[in-house]
Amino acid sequence: MEYEEAKKKIVEELTKKLKNKSKFYFNDLAKILEAKPRDAKKIVNKLVEEGVLEYWSSGSTSMYGMPGTGKQAHSEGED
Repeated sequence: MEYEEAKKKIVEELTKKLKNKSKFYFNDLAKILEAKPRDAKKIVNKLVEEGVLEYWSSGSTSMYGMPGTGKQAHSEGED
């Protein structure tokens, strides 16, 4: 899958799901991309580098979301 196509697919799917949740597990993103974990990881890492996605970790759980969304963003004054 071409990077720009993958980026568009992720943004569209996450935007649709924002009403219900703002953070997603890596496996959710890999499923959206319909990619093997290694290929999905490269795409997700590039999306994080470009600021399309943000990485979030509680220490035991790692998740990804779109910048400026969710309760965490509001509590940190990012809105």
